[in-house]
Amino acid sequence: MKIISSIDDLRDQLRGQLRTAFVPTMGNLHDGHLSLIKLAKKHGDPVVASIFVNRLQFGPNEDFDKYPRTFQADVEKLEKEGVYVLFAPTEKDLYPEPQEFRVQPPDDLGNTLEGEFRPGFFQGVTTVVLKLFSCVQPSVAVFGKKDYQQLMIIRNMSKQFALPTEIIAADTFRADDGLALSSRNMYLSAQERATAPQLYQALNTVAEQMRSGHLDVFSLEQQAMRALANDGWKPDYISIRRRADLQPPTAGDLHRGEPLVVLAAAKLGATRLIDNLEI
Repeated sequence: MKIISSIDDLRDQLRGQLRTAFVPTMGNLHDGHLSLIKLAKKHGDPVVASIFVNRLQFGPNEDFDKYPRTFQADVEKLEKEGVYVLFAPTEKDLYPEPQEFRVQPPDDLGNTLEGEFRPGFFQGVTTVVLKLFSCVQPSVAVFGKKDYQQLMIIRNMSKQFALPTEIIAADTFRADDGLALSSRNMYLSAQERATAPQLYQALNTVAEQMRSGHLDVFSLEQQAMRALANDGWKPDYISIRRRADLQPPTAGDLHRGEPLVVLAAAKLGATRLIDNLEI
């Protein structure tokens, strides 16, 4: 596996490759990331991964400085998966001058759910993804469904900018107890880790109630949030949305059986976890 930090060197290495499959990451790789690599190998060749902790998507009081960085262990995992190139730029490589041009997602998708609680987050995400796409020029790129809203925003961005990159969605990779794998799970204490699967359980409860015919969306959301709060969580949201555009379902949507997804974000101790479940 070649490890490259320079954009020019990366382009030289990939020149003439027409089926490149790309998996962008922020490192601290776990089995969820490796499942993305495995999926990428089915859709293209060669496979390129990136590791870059993107300052633009962190708020002023978020965990940029303490975000887990495990580069050498990450390299070993990617080598075992047969990755062709690891693009690991420094901030000076990717942002040699202040990144004054930014991608601004539309308000109805970018300023709801995660966008409401993390202002500027999706602007930072879309800006770095567009720049990484420009560097790698992939035929396909793989993103996980765990970050459901991010996946939709990147897919819509690629479509509206007519980017020649197909966005592939990978199912959420879970531990045996249902917890969605995340780099931030390492912040959890042992006791919190034992409690953490309650978030996924809350989503399943909402989904089961809807399948049973309970269609009072607001009531279901509030019940789920109260249940988490009673168990010591600090929920930001549990929200039932249309899969098509992440807008709240209308009464007509509910009676027509519109495909839905329930999304959640909540703090357990000092750690903020997100998850979702398609209904």
